[in-house]
Amino acid sequence: MRIDVPLGDPQFGEMQPCSCWKEETQDERRGRLLRYSNLGALARHTFESLSPERERTDPEDQRLFHQAVSTAHSFAENPSGWLVLNGPSGCGKTHLAAAIAHRAIEADHPAVFLVVPDLLDHLRATYSPENEATYDLLFEQVRDTPLLVLDDLGAHSSTPWAQEKLFQILNHRHNLELPTVVVLSVQPEALDERLRTRLIDASLTQLLPLAKGRSVLSGNLGSVPRPLLQSMTFERFNPKGKYNANAGGQDTLEYAFRAAKNFAAAPEGYWLVLEGSPGVGKTHLAVAVINERLRLGQPALYVRVPDLLDHLRATYAPESRISYDERFEQFRSAPLLVMDDLGSQNTTPWAQEKLFQLLVHRHDARLPTIITLDTQIREHLKPAIASRLKDENLVTYIPIRAPDARDQAPPSAMRGDPTGIRRPKP
Repeated sequence: MRIDVPLGDPQFGEMQPCSCWKEETQDERRGRLLRYSNLGALARHTFESLSPERERTDPEDQRLFHQAVSTAHSFAENPSGWLVLNGPSGCGKTHLAAAIAHRAIEADHPAVFLVVPDLLDHLRATYSPENEATYDLLFEQVRDTPLLVLDDLGAHSSTPWAQEKLFQILNHRHNLELPTVVVLSVQPEALDERLRTRLIDASLTQLLPLAKGRSVLSGNLGSVPRPLLQSMTFERFNPKGKYNANAGGQDTLEYAFRAAKNFAAAPEGYWLVLEGSPGVGKTHLAVAVINERLRLGQPALYVRVPDLLDHLRATYAPESRISYDERFEQFRSAPLLVMDDLGSQNTTPWAQEKLFQLLVHRHDARLPTIITLDTQIREHLKPAIASRLKDENLVTYIPIRAPDARDQAPPSAMRGDPTGIRRPKP
């Protein structure tokens, strides 16, 4: 607000925070900034949750990754200039970009995270007479936001209109040197020349390759990394949790343990859905099921949902040695499929459509499936997907209400009703 003082006063013309802003708590302010950021489910992607290894075995890939994380840390603390994240599918670009936005919000700096194809769709939609948002308002918000994070630049349809809109946004931010993070889904050489020259401007931009040009996602997508297979077994799982949960929390954890063992023995015609906060053991139980099926000589596939979508996108590349149809059918018809971290993917229309097609086929064919998802994400699933997870004739749905086993100190006792377990009808 502008201070109402007479001409000549030292504070004449100055702007000051309004009283409601001063009264707002830090948590309220960060919650508002988080809603403004458009991070959605990606808000869980922080520097703390970023795996430092990302299954890299190449020393050069390790060096590039650690260097990129260190630079991103510094940028997030004091956003200045541009960061351009580049690398093959699955190397952690989107996670790192979301972590930058999240850290900026923790420091009370506004940030906006947008997937480029979604941004262009939103801009097109403003031309509709029924749309309440005007093109000018949305365009200005994106163009002038204090920190802009653009994900998947290069994945959009390269129409003249799309190229022009992106150029206007990036050229404006380049001229004013507004802090910007860009995640490339292609090599810089594949971009329009006007975009490329601004993205590689050494006076403003730091180009961060997260890995060498080859894909860090191995060709045997669907197999469980060996360290997980060795550590995540039923024998190594503690049904009571690392620390003593309340009675209700222990009940859900012990029931999930028994249900997973029963599913591993006879999964035919059923789904197992494990919902809970990070660290309660969802992935451990899912991998333990795979361990048991492999011991019985039965095939099973494991995949994190964001990695699966990255792989499907990568099949469109001209140099891909496997077609989209081959890769999609591999998971659509797998005898047993574990889909870890459903909901943590970028919620683009394309991603939602692929997941819907995959889940509908497995639902209709009653193919054994295990799905894990975070409690905070469950409410944000698309209705068409969420409804499949509620089918009482097919799904054993278990909300695990135990404490995070990764905590280094015992958490306080949890409160609340632990009920909510759904079992398939006989």
